[in-house]
Amino acid sequence: MQKSAGRPLGVGLTVLGALARVAPHLPNFTPVGGLSLFAGARLRGWRAYLLPLALMAATDPLVGGYSFATPFVYASLLINVWIGARLLRATNNPLWIGAAAGVGSLQFFLISNFGVWLHFPTTYAHTLQGLATCYLAALPFYGRTLAGDLLFSGVLFGLHAWLSRRVMREQVAAQAV
Repeated sequence: MQKSAGRPLGVGLTVLGALARVAPHLPNFTPVGGLSLFAGARLRGWRAYLLPLALMAATDPLVGGYSFATPFVYASLLINVWIGARLLRATNNPLWIGAAAGVGSLQFFLISNFGVWLHFPTTYAHTLQGLATCYLAALPFYGRTLAGDLLFSGVLFGLHAWLSRRVMREQVAAQAV
């Protein structure tokens, strides 16, 4: 594996994922979960955490702006970066990538809808039943989030694996067994 401090292929694909966010799409079917996993897995150090947040901050005004949920969404994306860094740094295994995307989607669902529950006490009572009602109402969005995270994770990790063999030699370290 070639050591590359800049990891231009990883940075370029992360930026490409963010640009895909501004393209027309179904609600909650976006590349942000996948690009956060990818950044964690393929970028190093603070760049892995900063780049997805900076790209979100830059594209948020183009897709509807900031809201009460923004801190919850950003916190969830940082968790996705951490998941990518911990579970996917040394692998291209599609099963691991899919499992990480599933875990990332689930934690995004739980955290972002917790923020909705906190922000709308007149819609969802601040009780355990109100929280359950909020999560139940959000289930249709979860399916699209999961589908988007699986698709975009597959595209980003797949493109990285293919391009790193063909173009730039930004290989993933072999995992010790």
